[in-house]
Amino acid sequence: MSEAARGHLAMLVFSALVAGSFSLGVMAANHIAPTALTAARFAIAAVLVGIAAALTTGIPRSAFRAPWRYLLLGSTFATYFVLMFYGLKTAQPVSAAAVFTLTPIMAALAGFVLLRQVTTARMALALMVGGAGALWVIFGADLQALLRFQVGEGEVIFFWGCIAHAIYTPMVRLLNRGEPAVVFTFGMLLACFGVVTVFGWNDIMATDWAALPGIVWITLIYIAVFASAVTFVLLQYASLRLPSAKVMAYTYLTPSWVLVWELVLGHGVPTVWVLGGVAMTVVALLLLLRNEH
Repeated sequence: MSEAARGHLAMLVFSALVAGSFSLGVMAANHIAPTALTAARFAIAAVLVGIAAALTTGIPRSAFRAPWRYLLLGSTFATYFVLMFYGLKTAQPVSAAAVFTLTPIMAALAGFVLLRQVTTARMALALMVGGAGALWVIFGADLQALLRFQVGEGEVIFFWGCIAHAIYTPMVRLLNRGEPAVVFTFGMLLACFGVVTVFGWNDIMATDWAALPGIVWITLIYIAVFASAVTFVLLQYASLRLPSAKVMAYTYLTPSWVLVWELVLGHGVPTVWVLGGVAMTVVALLLLLRNEH
């Protein structure tokens, strides 16, 4: 398997794991402040990734030269989460998910500005097909629901967060100085934990951790281990092997994976029309998997 193919496989797993955090997150969202949950998430993830790095590649002192790189990356990713939480105070989840599908296109622009990565005509077609398919899935194949989509203050706030998410991907390649993905992820997670902790200190101190229901702890462990520690390593790994637009294109698969999670959790079966949108995202990814000539 080529390095690029491994990058694609990493992102396929990435999209499936991220989708799980949406389904579980909805079940836990009303029991804990988002910033408190996120801080705990990054704390656990940093410990796990740090242990993994120490046991595998090791954590050389040279990995922490120019620590500003980790602070910049951590701040960028923390910005995404903070603005997402602010945006969701007024934005509807469906509208926010629709805004998120703009991320791959913004990642392509950021990749060109920061790394001079050129998006080919076929890649651009794949991004458009994937975006259309993701929107179709998100709006449940309901054209009227799509036409009723309105951009409010919350959507605008979340849009700026998505810009931060898009910039993060090419920044990984720009700032990496040969550190293994797991070591680089550890540095970023430490910085991200620090930023979120400072921002959400009041929420963290106000949370009665001992009284939290079981679903919160299940969700916390899942997002910390699988949707944070594992996915961040996968994202770093793929970002070092694929153009930014291709990496972020896998976000189009997330709504489809959410449908799978909802089915497994017994929350309903999608209609045939919705599956058409899933097929469009698969077609888009097949276009991206082909080698450029």
